[in-house]
Amino acid sequence: MMFWYDHDVSGWGWFAMSSSMILFWALIITAAVLGFRALNRPHENPHAPAAPTPEQILGERFARGEIDEDEYRRRLNTLHTSPPGQP
Repeated sequence: MMFWYDHDVSGWGWFAMSSSMILFWALIITAAVLGFRALNRPHENPHAPAAPTPEQILGERFARGEIDEDEYRRRLNTLHTSPPGQP
């Protein structure tokens, strides 16, 4: 007959119980750290204007009258034909 107060746990039982407790607390601490980082991360503003492309800047300069049509087309052609990173 088995008695309810008899909780004889073998060495493997203690090892499994200890390991699972360590794993449990490691998961709780990891979740807390990740949650804290997610809450303190700076949020990007989706309504902030993006940096203008070189073509947009060139178009704005042409629209303001800073450059004429010939210079606009020449610079636009240069932008499209030169390899990236080359002036």
